[in-house]
Amino acid sequence: MSDVNMPRSLAMPLPSVKDSWKTRTRSMLRFFGPAFIVSVAYIDPGNFATNISGGSIFNYNLVWVILWSNLMAIFLQGMSAKLGIATGRNLPEMCAKVYPHKLNIFFWIEAELAAMATDLAEFLGGTLGFYLLFHIPMIYAGLLTGVITFLIVYLEKYGQRVVEAVIGGLVAVICIAYSMELFLAKPDWSAVGLHTLIPSLPNGEAVLIAVGMLGATVMPHVIYLHSQLVQARNKDLNPEQKRKHLRLERIDIAVAMNIAFIVNAAMVIVSAAVFYRNGMVVDTIEQAHQSLSPLVGSFSSGAFGIALLASGLSSSAVGTLAGQTIMKGFVGLNIPLNLRRLITMAPALIIIGLGINPMKALIISQVALSFALPFAIIPMLLITNRKDLMGELVNKPLTKVVGWAITCVIVSLNAVLLYLTFTGNV
Repeated sequence: MSDVNMPRSLAMPLPSVKDSWKTRTRSMLRFFGPAFIVSVAYIDPGNFATNISGGSIFNYNLVWVILWSNLMAIFLQGMSAKLGIATGRNLPEMCAKVYPHKLNIFFWIEAELAAMATDLAEFLGGTLGFYLLFHIPMIYAGLLTGVITFLIVYLEKYGQRVVEAVIGGLVAVICIAYSMELFLAKPDWSAVGLHTLIPSLPNGEAVLIAVGMLGATVMPHVIYLHSQLVQARNKDLNPEQKRKHLRLERIDIAVAMNIAFIVNAAMVIVSAAVFYRNGMVVDTIEQAHQSLSPLVGSFSSGAFGIALLASGLSSSAVGTLAGQTIMKGFVGLNIPLNLRRLITMAPALIIIGLGINPMKALIISQVALSFALPFAIIPMLLITNRKDLMGELVNKPLTKVVGWAITCVIVSLNAVLLYLTFTGNV
């Protein structure tokens, strides 16, 4: 995030128990925003690809993956926010302070590769949204996506609150669109409830989709970004105020992440209720869009296209903000934003030009993000376990256990996927 001066409203006092209910509520709402920017990464076009594939192939069987991925995301985003509030620095900056320079170069390269995989998914989503809604040729739709992304990021000049409002509006569009989809699809709610609570992985392909869902939901670039976003409201706070700030940010996270969970679950449920029920395996996002109209109605396919477009545009902007944090934090690079955006557009434009199936590219990009997750989570855990760096907000014993358990789950899933890939079972 650039070092622009934030609006005075972001530096207002924290709510106190002595304040009236209305005053406390208004003050709390002033601290809402960072988690909603972060939540865009959890409903980006990569989620569309993995969730549509999961629902059309495996019915409701993988809804539980969305639930557990969301619980992991809430925990990890809370830890990222805590690191930022306690130290006054973002995660890449703390890595630069704590770890050797050569290790930080490795972290930076890995984080940049993950950012490119992220940008690939987000850029393709916006491009497909324009193509499906307005029938704009893919290459021109891609250029239009890039221009609008530049405009959204440019709003950062006017302060973080403006960016939060724009991205929050796009999140609302996605939520409304998928709420309509869910209403029109008429799913089997008893089956949804069963598969939300009982885990199952029918075969190797289900593991690939599940790991893709995990990578699409618990994304590494926003683990880096959240620790930066809280800084706008973290000026000149004493330890007690930092604790209050963290409590408010956890409320922000709980609300935003659970909205993202509902949207993600709705994607899988709609896909299962519409495509699996009609014996269709959906291989492309275009097919999903075209098939919704005859099966559910033209209103449904239109809502799908609008949700995809809003997702692509908002998540592209968030990916750019994360890239700024990663570059400047790990190795102090301050490459011009426009140059960085042109570089990260290249993979998506190449895929469009070569005619590669965007849906398959989206799924593989999300699996790559799952492999990148431990390189963000483990340094964050090690730093937040140190009292000399975190002070009173250092991790408690239970937090440490949960953090390492989540890390083990992610690493284990990645190992299983590698084994299945090399043995030809995926």
